[in-house]
Amino acid sequence: MTDPVPQRIRNIGIIAHIDAGKTTLSERMLFYSRKIHRMGEVHDGAATMDYMPEEQERGITIMSACTSFQWRDCSINLVDTPGHVDFTIEVERALRVLDGAVGVFCAVGGVEPQSETVWRQSEAFGVPKIAFINKMDRPGANFEAVLKAMRQRLQANAAAVVIPLGQGAEFRGILDLINEETLLFSAEDQGQTVIRSRFSAEEMALAAPWRDRLLEALADADDLFMERYLEGDFQVCDVKAALRRATLARTITPVLCGSALRNMGVQPVLDAVCDWLPSPVDVPSPLGHDDQGRDIAVAFDTKAPTAALVFKVLIENGRKLSFLRLYAGRIKEGDSLRNASRHTDDRVSRICRLHADRREQIPQAQAGDIVAVIGLRFAHTGETYTDRARLLTFESIDSCAPVLTLALEPRNADEGKVLDEALARYAEEDPTLHVHMDEETGTRTVSGMGELHLDVLLERMRREYGISPRAGNPQVVLRETVRREAEAEAEFDRELGKERHQGKVALHVRPLPRGSGNSIAPGDFLPKDSALARKLLPTVFLDAALEGVRDALQCGEFTGFPVEDVAVTLTAVQRQEGLTTVPGLRMAAAQALRKALAAAAPVALEPIMRVEITVPEDFLGAAISLFTSCSGKVDNMEDGNGRKAVRGTAPLRKLFGFSTALRSATQGRAGLVMSFDRFDQP
Repeated sequence: MTDPVPQRIRNIGIIAHIDAGKTTLSERMLFYSRKIHRMGEVHDGAATMDYMPEEQERGITIMSACTSFQWRDCSINLVDTPGHVDFTIEVERALRVLDGAVGVFCAVGGVEPQSETVWRQSEAFGVPKIAFINKMDRPGANFEAVLKAMRQRLQANAAAVVIPLGQGAEFRGILDLINEETLLFSAEDQGQTVIRSRFSAEEMALAAPWRDRLLEALADADDLFMERYLEGDFQVCDVKAALRRATLARTITPVLCGSALRNMGVQPVLDAVCDWLPSPVDVPSPLGHDDQGRDIAVAFDTKAPTAALVFKVLIENGRKLSFLRLYAGRIKEGDSLRNASRHTDDRVSRICRLHADRREQIPQAQAGDIVAVIGLRFAHTGETYTDRARLLTFESIDSCAPVLTLALEPRNADEGKVLDEALARYAEEDPTLHVHMDEETGTRTVSGMGELHLDVLLERMRREYGISPRAGNPQVVLRETVRREAEAEAEFDRELGKERHQGKVALHVRPLPRGSGNSIAPGDFLPKDSALARKLLPTVFLDAALEGVRDALQCGEFTGFPVEDVAVTLTAVQRQEGLTTVPGLRMAAAQALRKALAAAAPVALEPIMRVEITVPEDFLGAAISLFTSCSGKVDNMEDGNGRKAVRGTAPLRKLFGFSTALRSATQGRAGLVMSFDRFDQP
């Protein structure tokens, strides 16, 4: 494949709530673009993009998968992301490197909790989007209700560019409001043939008010089009150009509809990707930071020094596969790249274009490409690789705090070695997995985002490594904070090895509002004159005391878990000439902090989960009763398509087994979605 023209590259992702039909849509995209010759179905475990056995068995996407294909004159790099909240990091790091996205919504379920989460994530990264309302053939499908929910819950300026011709069992095609055409999809060749015709009088009457609303919304969002609209002098090409400008500016979200499973409405989505979503040239230049911390805009330029971000790492057959988004320059086999985050050098062994679990080796890649590279030994998620002539780092990819911990114990010594190898690999691939080894007991603990996350981990161990370690009951991950102010001081004076280490530190702690994080700073005990201050207390000693505080905050005295939302102020760091040492001050600061925390009324913080229950009205009382028995607090309720949506919060510790009990209490007719909200007192 020759290098595509940059303006014709589309780096897009498919984002949605679980079971909205993301993978089914991506399968049709690949089929109609001739990338694959036979469509696989998610419910049969045969979808191209769900290639892991765990995905095929469960019918869900666990790991984001990349592929590339051609549509019209565009080269599209597509990332299919998970919908389950336990794998939200996969969505986060995909959105970090994408230029545009397709948001998929169920025509019956509408805007669901994870829909809101991924939409907010995409907004945080400034990603332009189009929307596809799927499953228009299902009973209860309501196109207008989903549009209304998008405007209310997502604050999106959703503008329909097509409308359904019939809904539910009567859905048979779509009406294109821009070209004023009816689109029907042939069932004989799996929807490959699109039959276009001009509107009939009845269809024109149905589409006219929708088209007027679209044009009015476009005129409000785009000043250039407003002039033509008011003059009544515009063509279809003017509407498409204005819609592209508004989509790129994120002032309008074009909305399409169809039924991916029934092969209806997919080609218009592909056309919309090419027409309205951005190329790498159309998005703002990402900011890098040099070694002085200055911001540097990295403009799209294939001839500039290389700048790339690692957004994912996989280890296959003992070799590290690094997924890169190139923002500038080119790379080819044999090139030496600098890991600007770690100040190490790596050599590119091979470059591959991705197609789910298959790789197509290519000789080089250029700015705008998303590729997999073999040979970057030191690569980790969120790190920057550059040419030596352009040393800078992009902002790293934020990870998520794990909320559930599982203790694992190998069945014998040989299994212990394999277990350690497996955990090390999974932790490197997934930044949301935290692994800890207790040297005394030999127990390994692994922390993740939820029960499904850890279940999948155990399944992968059994399949990929042939081990089944004993697992304890899941335990929630806690945090610790304080409820009042306190002061303490400590002196450390001890011989370690053959050297005497001494230090004396006093400090003050006070609570901060929830979610503030920690604040660590020296007080005003040093003179204002910086030269005199450094003479009385050299910077290395002050840094040692601050480092001791930071270390001690990782393990609270009350729970043994990290301490957060606490302000620590050093009120004194005493130095005795010839006696005080860096290790002595570090140990003294840690001891002083532990004393202060113990005196400041420490308290445990639990993971509090956002919970949404959708249930038929007949079972509403039973669902709410069960939820409140788990210490749940109901925040609000909404009606939607004959079902009630109950939203609230509850401590994770009380929610173990809740999904099973809810299914029993509602005869299996309730839907449940849980996502992490915050650490707090229940």
